[in-house]
Amino acid sequence: MAMNDQNMYRFSESPIWELQRAYYEEQGISAWQNNEVPEYITSNPVIATSYAEIIFGFLQDRAQLGSLSEPVTIVELGAGSGRLAFHVLKELCAMRDYAGMTLPAFRYVMTDLALKNLAYWQQHPSLRPFVEQGILDFAAFDALQDTELNLTESGISVRNGDLQQPLLVIANYFFDSIPQELLYVDNKRVYDCMVSLRFTDEVAGGSAAEMLESATVEYEYRLSEEYEQKSYAYSNVIAQYTQKLEDSHILFPVIGLQCLERLNQLSREGFVLLTADKGDHRLESWEYCEPPQLIHHGSFSLTANYHALSEVWEQKGALCLFTQHPYHHLNIGCMLMLTHPAGYGNTRLAYRRFIERYGPDDFITMKEWLDGYLEQLEVPQFLAFWRLCGYDAQFFLQFASQLTELLPMCEEGVYSDLRLGIYQMWEGYYPMKEQHEMALECAALLYQMEMYQDASVFFEKTEEAYHQNPDVLYDRAICYYEVGDVDAARRYAELTRNFAPEHEGALALLVLID
Repeated sequence: MAMNDQNMYRFSESPIWELQRAYYEEQGISAWQNNEVPEYITSNPVIATSYAEIIFGFLQDRAQLGSLSEPVTIVELGAGSGRLAFHVLKELCAMRDYAGMTLPAFRYVMTDLALKNLAYWQQHPSLRPFVEQGILDFAAFDALQDTELNLTESGISVRNGDLQQPLLVIANYFFDSIPQELLYVDNKRVYDCMVSLRFTDEVAGGSAAEMLESATVEYEYRLSEEYEQKSYAYSNVIAQYTQKLEDSHILFPVIGLQCLERLNQLSREGFVLLTADKGDHRLESWEYCEPPQLIHHGSFSLTANYHALSEVWEQKGALCLFTQHPYHHLNIGCMLMLTHPAGYGNTRLAYRRFIERYGPDDFITMKEWLDGYLEQLEVPQFLAFWRLCGYDAQFFLQFASQLTELLPMCEEGVYSDLRLGIYQMWEGYYPMKEQHEMALECAALLYQMEMYQDASVFFEKTEEAYHQNPDVLYDRAICYYEVGDVDAARRYAELTRNFAPEHEGALALLVLID
């Protein structure tokens, strides 16, 4: 592709999509490790719990229908870092075990285009237990063309009609990141928005990320009678746009619709879609829309057209759930393409409780506001919000230094609450790089609370990273001394002195021990 490509393309066929694919294949998991691609908003414990509740409701509904003999397959499209899958599985398994109900089994399949991501998931210590239990598997999946799922761990291939239960699909930040058509509607006519790309000279021969960052898009409008033909697959939706919209640019998810149609063929019973994105399901939201801006974050994203997705599938018999109130950050929908979807009461009630009434979008809105007032929080308020967000590790790290300052003023009862939270958080912690930094924060806090046995547990998790750090070694020596392990205390005091010969604390401790 030339640096300044003067060719005009249909939007879905523009070279920007080739660059998008190249970016994810080049970066692999580092796209999320380096925080280039946002993931927290769709991968935190709150949204995972909401999804787990809806999935659990769906399992209850299938049980009530007598469909217990076959497992339910849950497919996550574009699973990225794997953090969402981990949180969903952790919560779903906990709910299953706690409820003690007779439910169909389930199998979660993480999919992505980049093979590097599959390799990362396969070796991730937080995911391996689920693989060993037989409830997690992986598959490469290309949304543009693939018609089956080839599972890497079990060796199973899922083809058309193989599934006896409805397929449950999770698609977060997915429909906004795959090719879409860009249409312009005015005076009851439909135009294709053709695009050409320009790049700065500095990115010649650069990475896909650099190319995407420098790309500017130019548009040209061409009347397209294809969309106005009754034979066009989505002519009913296009008719709504031509009749009700003026001077409007519309991102139309042809690839997304075709992807769902291919996935729908895998099951004889239809599918359920859980999806979160920045995107609108109301027709009026698309009126007078300007040409889209590429939102860059390493890769790029646009806006998902949930109106088109829901209209097409509702015409096929689906029940589509979106919140009655406007969203601020994430529009979260649940689409039930099932026989008698209104009969899935537990699924719909879970959506009402965990998305409509108060959901992940509300949580992100609150957290974004709270982040500006962290210095004003006291420990009880921190603990309350920490519980609300599922003992989220990111929130803990944001507040850790302030906790250290506030602990001396706390009542002793608060300590046991913090200790419980630390263990709950660690159980749900999904490391993306090294986990020693989080472990050290936990150890330091427990040490400050004089919970030396617990502090030792977390200090041991820092062994590899901090085995030459005299301050950490000394704190470990104190922990062992306080719990009565004199030999270990002496060993770590001597290690401290090896790296800091004049360390007063270590010298005093050795005198005390001897």
